Amino acid sequence: MEAGRWAPTAHNMQNYEVIVIDDRKLLRTIGNIKSQASAEFIRENCEQLSSSRKELRRKKVGILGTSFPPSWRDPDRLEEAVRDAKPEPLRETVQGSPTVLMVLYDPRKRAPASHGDFLGIMSLGCVMENMWLMAQALGISFQVMSVFSSADVEREVKTTLRIPEHMKIAFAIRLGYPKCAAARYLRIRRDVEDFTHHNVANKSFD
Repeated sequence: MEAGRWAPTAHNMQNYEVIVIDDRKLLRTIGNIKSQASAEFIRENCEQLSSSRKELRRKKVGILGTSFPPSWRDPDRLEEAVRDAKPEPLRETVQGSPTVLMVLYDPRKRAPASHGDFLGIMSLGCVMENMWLMAQALGISFQVMSVFSSADVEREVKTTLRIPEHMKIAFAIRLGYPKCAAARYLRIRRDVEDFTHHNVANKSFD
């Protein structure tokens, strides 16, 4: 919390509130809330996945598709996946974590003339990163979850946690000490020369 407190925010508006949830009963209640993947998510997710480690190394962006259902990874079966998608409880998302942080966004607190509040959203990213780096330094696992900002889920969570109507859920974070060494997985980033330009945009942006 101290690391998040000192994150830079636009015009120093500090446009956030954080609810620390460690009550097991409350975590179970939140885990019983159901969420359904949207057609938009399923389609765009498929476009961004790699089907093999070799493909991911070549593309240098996106993630491996092995954690998603087979129909979500196959462009020829996408409409079937969209049609068959059913609401699933958030239990799988929050289980195993003794603490969840619910990070709220206050749209009333924005920098002057920042219409659309892009700077305010960027500020929330600064808060997240500060907390993430501190958690990493303390050996605490930190997983950002965006599912809580979807309209249906947000409505139920706001009722459960008594969150005022004007506040928005920006994201949630699973926290906990890992029981075993982190699983090895392929970490991919673009090379520095792929995104760095000198004085002018001197490369294609494909």
